[in-house]
Amino acid sequence: MREITCAELRRMREDGIAHQLIDVREPYEAEACTIGGTLIPMGEVLERREEIRRDVPVIVHCKSGNRAAAVIQALEARYGFSGLMCLKGGILSWAAEVEPLNCD
Repeated sequence: MREITCAELRRMREDGIAHQLIDVREPYEAEACTIGGTLIPMGEVLERREEIRRDVPVIVHCKSGNRAAAVIQALEARYGFSGLMCLKGGILSWAAEVEPLNCD
């Protein structure tokens, strides 16, 4: 599984590189803080997989990276997705390295 750092994602955004950001946290977590993207809670990802694009890089994130990694593994193993990337350290790393957020 490929990871992408917060700095790399920030550069993609700044450079206008097409991508899709998927947040697999729960709705209450996304209400507390978000970095944008499509909210598809972990428990809904497999049934909502048609919402995940295959024509651009897809970055999956959660709070720390563990749920995102599990989602990526399931999508790759069961449905043949490729090129999915996990945001290293999740939104906690984003808050520490890129944009201060209160995600507690």
